Amino acid sequence: MSFTLAQRSNAMSTFVQVHRDSIIGTLSGFDRLRLRGTMRLLAHVGGMMDYLRQMGVRLKEFAGYAQSVTQQVRQATEQVARAAGRPLLYLPSSSENKERRARLIAEEDHIQDGLICVLSSVEPCYSYDIYRNRETRQIELRRREVKCKHYYHYMIHPVLGFMHVRLQTWFPFTVHICINGREWLARLMDKAGIAYLRQDNCFLTISDPEQAQILFDGQLRTQWPAMLDRLVRQINPAHPGVFRRCPVPYYWTVDESEWATDVMFRSARALKALYPRLLRHGMQVLGSVDVMRFLGRRVPTHRNIGHGGIHNAFKGEVITDLKARPEGVRIKHRVNANSVKMYDKQGSVLRVETTINHPRDMKVYRTKEGDPGGQKSWRYLRKTVVDLRRRAQVCQASNDRYLDAMAAAEASTPLSELAQPVCKPVTWKGKRARAINPLNHEDAALLEAVSRGEFSLNGFRNRDLRPLLYTAKTRPGPQEIRRQSAAITRKLRLLRAHRLIRKVPHTHRYVVSPTGRRVITALLLARQADTKTLIQAA
Repeated sequence: MSFTLAQRSNAMSTFVQVHRDSIIGTLSGFDRLRLRGTMRLLAHVGGMMDYLRQMGVRLKEFAGYAQSVTQQVRQATEQVARAAGRPLLYLPSSSENKERRARLIAEEDHIQDGLICVLSSVEPCYSYDIYRNRETRQIELRRREVKCKHYYHYMIHPVLGFMHVRLQTWFPFTVHICINGREWLARLMDKAGIAYLRQDNCFLTISDPEQAQILFDGQLRTQWPAMLDRLVRQINPAHPGVFRRCPVPYYWTVDESEWATDVMFRSARALKALYPRLLRHGMQVLGSVDVMRFLGRRVPTHRNIGHGGIHNAFKGEVITDLKARPEGVRIKHRVNANSVKMYDKQGSVLRVETTINHPRDMKVYRTKEGDPGGQKSWRYLRKTVVDLRRRAQVCQASNDRYLDAMAAAEASTPLSELAQPVCKPVTWKGKRARAINPLNHEDAALLEAVSRGEFSLNGFRNRDLRPLLYTAKTRPGPQEIRRQSAAITRKLRLLRAHRLIRKVPHTHRYVVSPTGRRVITALLLARQADTKTLIQAA
């Protein structure tokens, strides 16, 4: 599954077209990635018991055995710091900002590459201990939340740049690795000779934005398990020896990802003049249904909707809030643990960022877990790094949809000029096609259906539109389905005639065209606006 700059959806280009005189370029890729390494065999009581049996360790010997392994791990990881001549510091408070401390050390000691320091603190985690069951009068192994020492290895990696690895020193020795995609990209651009101006994790200008984007896309082709395993061996040399008799590999997942799209403006003045209007539009116009579409969630057909156009079965929260931060004012829309937000960064960069903490809300076309040779179907998105490329696609589609909404709201083209071409008959392939009336209920329903968020990435088919445009208390029969399908075919021909959608070659799918996305979004927003909003805009 390739994922390149050339294959991005057209929503971003629509935003750029609207504000092209003020924009230098755009850049999309991972911002912050928090990865988790778990030895799956040791992550549950049954697997841990199997491991102890293979090692010949009885439960009554577990405490001594676990302590000896922990001691090996601590000695080995501390030796890494001593061998590099770097500070090994214990922090009495786990709430201290460790990254700030590491950056201060790097600045004071003029560290340009390699290990910066190793910080340790006692923090909560899940581990095992022995429990004496009074009813069975036997000892049992139990998994519970405890506190143990964790080591933070801060380093400047030759490829990844500034990053850290967090190691739990008790079974099951869980590892967290935090990297920054922009930090990684800076290293790639240095190697490629691309000039840039950077502040914090934000690029204000780039001499060749298109080439930089190609480098950014290359991160998605990383062999993640191999790279992350090398980092573990680097900070915990004791691992191969401890698990020599019973090798237990790490299974790598993504705990949290931030995928950011940066729109670089030519000047802070241009963004400053535009940004308040974008914020106002985000707070006043975008509703819960819009937010759910941005994040790729299905919004129900009108026969099944609950309050506000959302399934009655939906038990989560959709929240929009505005907050002033040191780097700028940001607006954030959340659906449960996932979110999309927008903020002005370093004065001249507009950043739209999608954060995924709960990927199961999204879909990926894959085989069943544990059956690599099986039949593929649309299944829930997993946390595993194997699905990182699809996660990037989902996040980019979310950013595109959000920028698309903002492009339509801020377009300087009068609405009458946008609506005029579609509000009059046209000739297409030698046949007349009627005008589209956005105030007509059927035409508006058609425009709303084809612009739904779940169709942005993979397009839509005739049968995808049937449940959206036709309601029925009972399941329609074959004859009724054929009638509905024929009617939708005529509607699709109408949209194609007005160049609002285009057919994907060699498929039965359609996608909204760049012009169509701009026109449809503007017409639907105008249709939903109340009298008060229109008077204020006037």
